[in-house]
Amino acid sequence: MSSSTLINGFTVIPISYSSSSIHCIYARAHVSSKKASNSWPSGRTLFLVNAPPDATERDLILLLKPYGTVEKVIFDSDSVVEDANEEDSDSEDGEEEGGVHKHGDEEETQPRKRQKLTTNKVEPPKVFPLPSKPLRKLRKTGQTAHVVFLDTSSLDRFFSASHTKPRSWPNSSEEPSGLSHYLALSDSMRPPLDAVRQHANSAMDLYEFELAKSKRQSKYKKGEAIVDEDGFTLVTRGGAYGQTVGGGVAVATKKFQETGETSERTKKRSKEKTSFYAFQKAEKQRNELLQLKKNWEADKAKVEKLKASRRFNPY
Repeated sequence: MSSSTLINGFTVIPISYSSSSIHCIYARAHVSSKKASNSWPSGRTLFLVNAPPDATERDLILLLKPYGTVEKVIFDSDSVVEDANEEDSDSEDGEEEGGVHKHGDEEETQPRKRQKLTTNKVEPPKVFPLPSKPLRKLRKTGQTAHVVFLDTSSLDRFFSASHTKPRSWPNSSEEPSGLSHYLALSDSMRPPLDAVRQHANSAMDLYEFELAKSKRQSKYKKGEAIVDEDGFTLVTRGGAYGQTVGGGVAVATKKFQETGETSERTKKRSKEKTSFYAFQKAEKQRNELLQLKKNWEADKAKVEKLKASRRFNPY
């Protein structure tokens, strides 16, 4: 029997980051249940609690290497994210399968249209990313993990061994850990000004490119007649849009294609009469009288102020 410390059926594994820092991991054999969605192999799966937040799969493999070969290490927080991603991918595949299939003639003509569009397509400007350093993935404190050994003898060897003396935590990667991780994270969040300026300029170039692209795209489709709100059919220049070649009452300008408003409508709005009715004239005259009275009171106050300032005081 081993002389390891047991707490509620968990074996305490002390590990040391330094001479003054000791962390405890709690381990026990995994017991499978029927309600669990993940089925772990019985007899060779080790369940760990309170793994370090910056622990990696490689770190746990090196820590448990003296007891046997580790087949895989899975953190429970990562498995939940993977299950959610699998559900999203399954729903996307179902939507694609449930889509409407095109006829054979349409499928043959589609590649020709795509080739025609790709030849005239302008590539958008690239955005220069900010410099970043490779950092460890930090998980929540007190995380759990499942370690699957290659054979059952490795699990028996682990529980038969003594875990009283602290073991040094393996540093399997060159990525910083502990306080060095946060120092490197602080440096990466404060990149040099030249890199920030280059990233901002490239992002603005991409935004202006997308904005110009959206302005160039008209809301009217090719082959459809352009009809304004009054019911008149308009003809565009060059015949790029609209199915009418001649005739009509006007020519659709570029401004009309973008905004859908004609210049005549804007002129009518600017020439709207404000003093056509009798109540409008009376209201206008009343406002003018009130404004004159207000100005007269202000001028009167200014005159009184000037008189008071020019008063002669001999003593």
